Amino acid sequence: MLRTLIFLALAIAAGAQTADQALRDFYQEYLEASLPLSPTGATRLGDHRFDSQLDDVSPAGLEKRLALAKRTLEDLPKRVAYDQLTRDGQVDYEMLRDGLKLEIWTEEHEKPWQRDPRGYTSIATDGAYALLTQSTLPKEQNIANVIARVKQVPAMIAQARLSLKNPTQVHTTTAITQTRGAVMLYERDLLDLAGDTPRKAELETACKAAAEAMRSHLNYLQRELLPTATDDWRAGKERFAQKLDQVLQAGMNADEVLARAEAAFAQTKRDMLLVSRQLWSKAFPGETVPPDDEDGRRETIERVIDWVGKDHGSPDGLVKDAKATVAEISDFITKNDILQMPKPDNCQILEMPEFQRGNSMAFLNAAPVLDPKADTIYAISPPPADWPVERVKSFLSEYNQRMLKILTIHEAYPGHYVQLVYANRNPSMIRRVQGSGVYIEGWAVYTEQMLLDQGYGGGDLALRLMQLKFFLRAIANTILDHQMHCTGMTDDEALTFLTKEAFQAEGEARPKITRAKLSFTQLSTYFAGREAHMQTRREVQRELGKAFQLGRYHEAVLSTGSIPVRHLKELVMARLKEAR
Repeated sequence: MLRTLIFLALAIAAGAQTADQALRDFYQEYLEASLPLSPTGATRLGDHRFDSQLDDVSPAGLEKRLALAKRTLEDLPKRVAYDQLTRDGQVDYEMLRDGLKLEIWTEEHEKPWQRDPRGYTSIATDGAYALLTQSTLPKEQNIANVIARVKQVPAMIAQARLSLKNPTQVHTTTAITQTRGAVMLYERDLLDLAGDTPRKAELETACKAAAEAMRSHLNYLQRELLPTATDDWRAGKERFAQKLDQVLQAGMNADEVLARAEAAFAQTKRDMLLVSRQLWSKAFPGETVPPDDEDGRRETIERVIDWVGKDHGSPDGLVKDAKATVAEISDFITKNDILQMPKPDNCQILEMPEFQRGNSMAFLNAAPVLDPKADTIYAISPPPADWPVERVKSFLSEYNQRMLKILTIHEAYPGHYVQLVYANRNPSMIRRVQGSGVYIEGWAVYTEQMLLDQGYGGGDLALRLMQLKFFLRAIANTILDHQMHCTGMTDDEALTFLTKEAFQAEGEARPKITRAKLSFTQLSTYFAGREAHMQTRREVQRELGKAFQLGRYHEAVLSTGSIPVRHLKELVMARLKEAR
């Protein structure tokens, strides 16, 4: 009997391994078919076989991508037996299946290639920029590929005009701003990045033609597309709910997410009031605290935030100031066993190029999945040169010295940069390529409070106030996302909400309103993901009791890869049974 059970267990294990291999083979076939259809996407993943090519963005080329996604989704259950997979394999299967469903839904319901001109500008610029900033191939090989790509920009932009139909005003005006940056990229930035090269003259010739093509495209956007653009950017309640379910995969529907966000918003404001009252006498010695009513509580928080915001740098010093925070934060993480830091540190902190500005103050471009030894770029955007003095002042107050520390925690240490380095170590190609944005953003928001809770900042109440303010922004993102797309919230109402209720500077609030219009559901991922990470931490810590080790726990969380948060506790508990 025992021998029979052993043979049965071995047979089941062997069958699971065979099924897992079938899934890996199937996904590899899918990548081999999809990467040639998006050469710039392949470059972003670190596959350099197509670095000399640009995407086919003609209607026929775009249809090939959609057809491949549909065919792959249909073939998946025929080729891979879900019930025979290991548990890790089942999670991978679900990630592939659900990712394909979302891709198809987005193409059919949002029609981004028809309604959003930004995608074409991104292809025209990011593909060349990435080769000179993140590729680990030899410099001259990268330059040869850049030249080949840049030469194709005029034809690609001409193709784009065949696909663009009924764009919205907000997508078009943002594309106009980014296309101006694209002209600058070809006129100056690419040449600066290339530096000395035997092919400088050839690169200059290609860049000159591309710059002219982008100037022509800019004229097209301004004079032909914008006058006919619509103001129909709202998703509507039904479409918003459908997409949010697919994006979050967290067991919460749109109404539940909104209700939780509104409750957290009120609690966080109460926490901010408590901290502001503790700082009041330091900020305004001898002055009486405002009355304890709604207006007085708002005044207390606003004035203390303004006081903290006066300690800020200059527009051209934001990158330098961010770099100064890195060593301090990294040292704290190591000394306090928050987690094991990646070595070597391949995170570059750079000023955001003009062509990538317009949506946010900072972003992180992780090392490519298939080229993980490449650099990660943490980009920070100074205020645009054409902003008036008061708006620049407001922007710098928002990103004061303490807020920059919170931003660096979120974007890099131990936020996005550290998490994505761990994710790139995961053996599952599906997890590395199809990673959950909810997990990724949620982890980054979780680390902001966690690091201060463990003592970073030495109990600096002004730093804690900025952390709470930054978290309030994540919650406000969710509320704004829902209200802008599911109700008739106007720009003025949104601005009042962000500046008066969420205490954001106008220089931060206005771009956020634009960002909310440009897409829907992504702004909800920060809060929903953070809720999932906090819940997982609470449950695991309670179950383990005194055996709980924070650093070990964090490494277990990160070792799973960027998985849908509904699987987080299950896989973390499994990892914690293994040796550290």
